[in-house]
Amino acid sequence: MRIIAGKFKGRDLTSPADFRVRPTAEHVRGALLDLLAEDLPGASVLDLFAGTGALGLEAISRGARRCDFVETRPTSLAALKSNIIKLRLKERTRVFKKDALPFAGQLNADAYDLVFVDPPYESRMLDRVIDSWMARHFTPVLAVEHARTHILPRGALTRTFEDTSVTIYRAPRATAATAPATAAPTE
Repeated sequence: MRIIAGKFKGRDLTSPADFRVRPTAEHVRGALLDLLAEDLPGASVLDLFAGTGALGLEAISRGARRCDFVETRPTSLAALKSNIIKLRLKERTRVFKKDALPFAGQLNADAYDLVFVDPPYESRMLDRVIDSWMARHFTPVLAVEHARTHILPRGALTRTFEDTSVTIYRAPRATAATAPATAAPTE
């Protein structure tokens, strides 16, 4: 596994020796990050269910300003921390050894510019994160990786690669008609 594009293109990443970990295939990661190219420059990113951190590290390689990672499995945490050290990104990253569901549930609106979600396939954890996001848009852009057969709410861009799909949700933007009115300054 390696970084596909950007500043760290071609750099190898460490993967944990854990059969339960399913790193995002390079062609899927590359296509997803290509779809998000306009969202990456200067972005504050969150990688939930981070595993090796490949999605968040690829985002930094392609111009994101920083990335926070949330992971609980010890083998994945060791690989993630190793990858951060290899790429010398300690100053631009934070690692949280926490459960991703409560972490996402406590986020304020617009806490991050972009959030990646890649839980175990066919897990209802994905549905819970999406429900949390729909209730309180903690990011304008929510990018999820899931099994092709996992049925998700409509209204998002989805691309499918073999058994894997990626879906990108975008929060509705406030317009002049929907934005809250502000009082004119008084003199």
